Amino acid sequence: MPGVSTPGFSACPACAVAPAAEDLAQRAEQTAAAGAAGRLMLSLPTAHCATCMSTVERGLRAVPGVRDARVNLTLKRVAVEAAPGVDAAQLIEVLAGLGYEAHELDPGVLSATEADRQGRDLLMRLGVAGFAMMNVMLLSVAVWSGAEAETRDLFHWISALIALPTVAFAGQPFFRSALAALKARRLGMDVPISLAILLAAGLSLFETIEGGRHAYFDAAVSLTFFLLAGRYLDHRTRAVARSAAQELAALEVPRALRLRDGQEAEVPIAELRVGDLIRLRPGGRAPADGVVTEGASELDRSLLTGESLPSQAAPGTHVSAGEVNLTGPLILRVTAAGRDSALYRMADLVAVAESAKNKYTSLADRAARIYAPGVHLLSLVAFLGWLWISGDLRLAVNIAVAVLIITCPCALGLAVPAVVTAASGRLFRKGLLIKDGTALERLAEVDAVVFDKTGTLTLGTPEPMNLGDHPTADLQLAAALAQGSSHPLARALAQRVAARGLTPVAVTDLREVPGYGVEGRWQGRRVRLGRAEWLQASPEAATATYLDTGAGTPRAFTFTDRLRPGAEAAVRGLAAQGKAVHLISGDSPAAVRAMAERLGIARWQAGALPADKAARLAEMAAEGHKVLMVGDGLNDTAALAAAHVSVSPASALDAARVASDIVLLGTDLAPLAEAAHLSRRAVRRIKENFAISAAYNLIAVPIALMGLATPLAAALAMSASSITVSLNALRLR
Repeated sequence: MPGVSTPGFSACPACAVAPAAEDLAQRAEQTAAAGAAGRLMLSLPTAHCATCMSTVERGLRAVPGVRDARVNLTLKRVAVEAAPGVDAAQLIEVLAGLGYEAHELDPGVLSATEADRQGRDLLMRLGVAGFAMMNVMLLSVAVWSGAEAETRDLFHWISALIALPTVAFAGQPFFRSALAALKARRLGMDVPISLAILLAAGLSLFETIEGGRHAYFDAAVSLTFFLLAGRYLDHRTRAVARSAAQELAALEVPRALRLRDGQEAEVPIAELRVGDLIRLRPGGRAPADGVVTEGASELDRSLLTGESLPSQAAPGTHVSAGEVNLTGPLILRVTAAGRDSALYRMADLVAVAESAKNKYTSLADRAARIYAPGVHLLSLVAFLGWLWISGDLRLAVNIAVAVLIITCPCALGLAVPAVVTAASGRLFRKGLLIKDGTALERLAEVDAVVFDKTGTLTLGTPEPMNLGDHPTADLQLAAALAQGSSHPLARALAQRVAARGLTPVAVTDLREVPGYGVEGRWQGRRVRLGRAEWLQASPEAATATYLDTGAGTPRAFTFTDRLRPGAEAAVRGLAAQGKAVHLISGDSPAAVRAMAERLGIARWQAGALPADKAARLAEMAAEGHKVLMVGDGLNDTAALAAAHVSVSPASALDAARVASDIVLLGTDLAPLAEAAHLSRRAVRRIKENFAISAAYNLIAVPIALMGLATPLAAALAMSASSITVSLNALRLR
């Protein structure tokens, strides 16, 4: 078959994975006698913020026998490395004591609908709160307009009938979280939120029963609505992310054709053992790692290496699980199967990097650590101070509620989600999908960019370069031979010759020689199209296939990969922003050098394996760089997950897309530079929103503490701050 000009076999794409990653993949299967750590996976359906993450990890690491615990907030899971004596039930009990619901997770049956159920639940409660808020506000208008006595009391009771059930239903996400936190003897953001809602509703009911002039049902419902809006926006930024490690494991086929005593039998991959012989038919995906013992073919390693050009397979070639056999049948001797395979080792490498990335916390989460106790303290000071000054319990409670409402963190809760939503909407219209809520914040910190080549800077489709150097007769003959092959180079050659309006000549006895090329007979001569070594031709430095016409020296057809639209603009734009641009590829040095020179990239590396890319990113991180990784292949997945922030094209492998924070929906790379610029603007808006929230509190809190704001005025001020933050975020659009 047509192929690359340089002979040799590709290495296993994950054989260079660090020993620590390999040990991690095998720990779950090692016995207690070996002294290895066991790996447990628990689901955390109620975890939603950085405080939850740190509380869970600290609590589990304090358990005797637990060696490490990492929370993946996107997936709401915690992975625990523990001694064999520690079981899931013990850890679930510990988490219950911390106020978190948990249950053991079956890795084979992962729920893909949990996040969707939670999103629908939040949206339903948000809708109920919004509908009720509008109706209660309408009733409040009548009271504000001067309704007195029985009319005022009637409107208050109608408001109570609407607001109290609404608060009880719509506020459940906050109430459940606050109750769990209090049981665990800790304060979280949901404690002051719940207290403010309940006190506003309770005080309003008390005023209504007593026939008071003021009730604050509208404050209670609007509080609930705005807080639910912030919670839902935050949820949506996480909901689209899935586990890249899960996608990698899904590449493994469930069954294999095992050869034993001359008999072929289909068996589950769990029954494969090292040394077993398996048959890999053309078009089949390898079920395990192995070495070719019989047959010749070519392997599609694009899922594992990102390179679109197949590699030759012959006796002695190493094959990794997940690779596709293209043409001829192969017999493999199994060297690793199941969790020992390269595919699983890479999946574990991705899972570790993915968990580490989620350790990053947003500005709002960091601010929230000190906010909750401050809110309670201010409200308590106001209550005790006014009770001592006036001796009026009713007045002291009113002022304390006003302080609690006016300091309620609506604006703080919306500061980040509102900006992310506005920026994400703008980038989506430009062809970029933001998957992670903190991606923009991290993108603004980037000072270095690493690009993969094939499928990222290029489209992954080979294009003939020197057709004009060949006579028409050679082109017609080459096209005739190429029609007998499904090889990417052969297809590209046949298509380009046909586009020139040339008709292939008639070639007889056409047959494909797996792993080498195509041959036939023309004008009584044997003619071939294929590898340089098959035709005994001098190999070109570039990717090439060769034509032997049976007369004279074989002719080379060289190929290049078509540059992705916007690649030059993206590289130029990122460099203009002061970012160091790198090119790291698994392709040959000549091809990588040519691409780097074409795009003006001074820093490049060729022949990189998956672990090489991840290791290079780790080195750059150790040097203090914040790296943006742009890639599309399975060999890029670990690097995408380990990078400070990552981007992959929509045409990329699913595993690469889900490991990345941002997905490029179209083929144009140009929006990357705009995304980097917009991210800095977004961070400025976030900081402005925090400044607005801080200024609001500096002005409003003293007014409330002095008793100059009723709970209703406090609710209006709180709503105004939330609307101001949202409008500031919308400036990004």
